[in-house]
Amino acid sequence: MLVVRLSALGDILHTIPALTTLRRHLPSAHLAWLVEDAGAGLLEGHSDLTELHVIPRQQWARLRRSGQRWAAVREFIACLRQIRSLRFDLVIDFQGLAKSGFWISQVNCPRKAGFGPGLPRNEGAWLALNERIQPPSSEVHALDRNLRLLECLGYPRLPIRYHLPAPAAADLEAASLLHEVDLENGTRFVAINPMTRWPTKNWTPELFAATADLLVASGLPVVFTGAPGDRGSIDAITQRMQQRARRLDGRTSLPTLSAIYRRAAVLLSTDTGPMHLAAAVETPVVALFGPTAPWRTGPHGNGHRVLRLELPCSPCFKKTCLATEVEAHACLRRLDPREVARVVHEVVARLDASTPPAEIRPPAS
Repeated sequence: MLVVRLSALGDILHTIPALTTLRRHLPSAHLAWLVEDAGAGLLEGHSDLTELHVIPRQQWARLRRSGQRWAAVREFIACLRQIRSLRFDLVIDFQGLAKSGFWISQVNCPRKAGFGPGLPRNEGAWLALNERIQPPSSEVHALDRNLRLLECLGYPRLPIRYHLPAPAAADLEAASLLHEVDLENGTRFVAINPMTRWPTKNWTPELFAATADLLVASGLPVVFTGAPGDRGSIDAITQRMQQRARRLDGRTSLPTLSAIYRRAAVLLSTDTGPMHLAAAVETPVVALFGPTAPWRTGPHGNGHRVLRLELPCSPCFKKTCLATEVEAHACLRRLDPREVARVVHEVVARLDASTPPAEIRPPAS
């Protein structure tokens, strides 16, 4: 059986509970996963996977940027041949995009299943499938949609598990990086992952800096995480801070980032993949939501807090703010750093509480 979820970080994490569900139903089955190289680090060494097939998309991009276009074409053809050599009895498309449809069409398999038309951004991926499942409402959380797909294929839902690999080397690397910023084992700290790929999902540098200053001044050290491409944006935050800013952005692999989040008391984040990584390793999340819907893509499970404003234009799901009734980006910019810091402290204080907050649910229609 082949699971297809190529990208992105959050979407892969939303699909891992489907993998662990399949393994519990099929303890001796050959379970494989097709993924792009950017997210492969999450799955390498996963105990419920038999094998991992990686599409080297980042490698092709590097070759093209360096002017080696024909080398990129050759690498693509080699990958295509490898995918065409695969044989499975069932392929499940958890992606639902044109790119997953393309790769699924290349696999030799009598059963190719996934959601049929009806979900946003399906891009006709269902045309590559011969078992098309009626999709649930897009208001259902992405993780729950994946489990519903399995239910329709005859694999009932089981308690959610991730079983994320926890390599000893990654844990040692996390400890070393935290030591470099003067955070020893057992020190309580707040991880902050501020950046997303959507401009409308980003809080301003001034507001993040003010919140981080409040946390540090109250005795909670903060550590910024992010991708190498986030460095300039995190510079803009830390340059505005009055308190000490500890930074690990651009210095962590996915397994190491996972280990750092396991050690954090809480993650403060915008709506982005690392938010789901923290939730997967059972670290409480305080998430800032503006143009997107937490009941669709918020941190899954109990113990998390979502801060959002009930503005008439939110959620709009737009990458460019088109607000007319309020000022631009008001859905995030009106969030008060003092309230955000207060909620972070509240979550830290409730780490040992017996009754976590209820799961996020869509508003009543």
